[in-house]
Amino acid sequence: MRLHHTLLFPLLATGLLAQAPAPAAPGQPPAAPAATPAEPPPPFVAQPALGGLRFDNPIAIVAAPGETNRLFVVERAGRIILIPDLAKPERVTFLDITAEIGDTQGERGLIALAFHPDYRRNRQFYLWLTTTVPGQGPAMRLERYTASATDPNKADPTTGQPLITQPDRASNHNGGQVAFGPDNYLYLSIGDEGGANDQYQNSQLVDKNFFAGLLRLDVDKKPGSLPPNPHPAVHPGTYTIPPDNPWVGAKEFNGQPVDPAKVRTEFYAVGLRNPYRFSFDPVTGALWLGDVGQDRIEEVDVIRKGGNYGWNYREADQPFYAPQRGGRGGRRGATPAAPATPPPPPTPARTPPPGVTFDEPVFTYFHPQPVAPAGTLDIGNSITGGIVYRGTALPALAGRYVFGDYNSGRIWALSRVEVGKDGRPAGKATAELLARRPGIVSFAQDPRTGDVLLANISSGYIERLAPNPAAATKP
Repeated sequence: MRLHHTLLFPLLATGLLAQAPAPAAPGQPPAAPAATPAEPPPPFVAQPALGGLRFDNPIAIVAAPGETNRLFVVERAGRIILIPDLAKPERVTFLDITAEIGDTQGERGLIALAFHPDYRRNRQFYLWLTTTVPGQGPAMRLERYTASATDPNKADPTTGQPLITQPDRASNHNGGQVAFGPDNYLYLSIGDEGGANDQYQNSQLVDKNFFAGLLRLDVDKKPGSLPPNPHPAVHPGTYTIPPDNPWVGAKEFNGQPVDPAKVRTEFYAVGLRNPYRFSFDPVTGALWLGDVGQDRIEEVDVIRKGGNYGWNYREADQPFYAPQRGGRGGRRGATPAAPATPPPPPTPARTPPPGVTFDEPVFTYFHPQPVAPAGTLDIGNSITGGIVYRGTALPALAGRYVFGDYNSGRIWALSRVEVGKDGRPAGKATAELLARRPGIVSFAQDPRTGDVLLANISSGYIERLAPNPAAATKP
């Protein structure tokens, strides 16, 4: 069975690679997918960056704070590759923890990297990964490492210190992203443990395990921060809780009583299904996130403190419907002509408690027909969250959120949306198609040139958006 669009890696599902072009020869630009008759050539194309270097399943692109001439590429098997000089790109292995990662089936592997804001002094960085714990089984892990004190191009592999090791029964829905916010706290997005339809019932709980939400941790253990409540997944003494986290001292959640001593006070926001990539706007500090949908809708959220984004009462901004025979959720079976709006299946899976309201996504898009409204072009079925572009190389994208869909290959820029002081967007955004390139699993901004960079797990390239010479409208 195809585990559908949440499977973000190209070795997973029969047919998933059919949408991706064949890899190009080393040093040659990969071919872009051909436009359909309904779609004119978009204003941008994806071209190899970093001198045409290729990587083994590149999953993330990260620059260290304050650095403009080095770049780090995360490979899913467990390697971090350093490009020490972007003007003369070449590979240097910064860290190899492939033995710790082990299994990379499904969505497992080394997933994300974040450097401490004071990395230049303390040399600390944080990883989000999957591993196998002897005697326990598969788990997701947040772990800290330290770079070498004598060689800035190497990490010390003996310095690994886990912070959270959460047992995990399914190979998918691991999220995720790890990043420091403008408040210097560490944020981590985690999926609902996987399978389908929230089968482990993790999505609307704050007093069980670490799933289906966004965490916020004080890894510096500042004065005034609080100890976390005891939990088997927590490695004691490795972090504390910001005192203003929204569920500190909570006695109820969704109108139901909870024991404050059992609440996971690490949570910053909840109700997320598989939050695959988030980022902070470097100017406003707003947190933008892409959450992968089940069978019908993908969503972009602007995350606020204490927000509940609805899963699995909702899929994006629509009720989430129970799986029907022949499918995992939503309609399956015959393929009728698509209606003007997708008719819902008959029975909602869950009814929200009285008085519970959810935060609205800033943008949504349907999966391909018969789910999508007829004639729509903005379709896909596995969102990859992106970045708010603040460079100068592409002025048409300034201040806009750039993101994509792993399967369909569509890369969009949202219209500019104001975000209030409470973290809520002022309205809905619209999307402009920028390019088509399947296989994109991460976005970043080149610290040297300001280009939008893309990690393409299908081609093995780190790519960049460049003007399309075939486009009728130039960016």
